Amino acid sequence: MSQARRVAFMTLAGISFVLGVIGAFLPIMPTTCFMLLAVWFASRSSPRFAAWIRRHPRFGPTVTAWEAERAIPRHAKWLAGIMLIVSMVILAFTVSLMWLKLLLILGLALLGVWILTRPEPVTSSGT
Repeated sequence: MSQARRVAFMTLAGISFVLGVIGAFLPIMPTTCFMLLAVWFASRSSPRFAAWIRRHPRFGPTVTAWEAERAIPRHAKWLAGIMLIVSMVILAFTVSLMWLKLLLILGLALLGVWILTRPEPVTSSGT
């Protein structure tokens, strides 16, 4: 792999990780999606960074459960559900175009249904 490509992947991994951390605090930003992207990019540029994310006490269990089983831990489902509801409420009061408001809320509701229908991890403990 060229040095420029490696730097690009590492930069994208870092940006994805930062966005994931921000998402842990903001209801409109997803955390797990960005962490999965960060691991994917880091796997191609810095396996050490990817391993660090997988071992991270806050983000690692969800990432490894998804990679191993395509499963979402119960606590992550609850958190995602709460954040989706908060996002829907924010959209309901801030978007003025009714068709856009309904479309966005419907999209988030469908995302919530998809998340809730994912299996829970079998191999992880404490969830």
